[in-house]
Amino acid sequence: MLTKEELPECPVATTVALIGSKWKLLIIRNLLQRPWRFNELKKDLDGISQKVLTDSLRSMESDGLIVRTVYPEVPPRVEYSLSELGHSLKPILDSMVAWGNAYKAM
Repeated sequence: MLTKEELPECPVATTVALIGSKWKLLIIRNLLQRPWRFNELKKDLDGISQKVLTDSLRSMESDGLIVRTVYPEVPPRVEYSLSELGHSLKPILDSMVAWGNAYKAM
């Protein structure tokens, strides 16, 4: 979780610093569909540990990419969704989908 002053000058490096991990990209992919609960994400992201998921969600929330909503119910319900800034990443992921499909078709 870097401050804006600590981010790299290169815009590509800045993007990589914010969403460059495998898990963050897959979390964003899921959150583009709908809000998800923690256990739903953990179950869907085969191989992610609870610690890595927690750290990734906290980091992305701190960076303003996701919103954590706690519902005052018993038992408490927490959902994660993309913020407006997080939704602005959709074209990046769409490009990755297109490139991945083109590569597979080669």
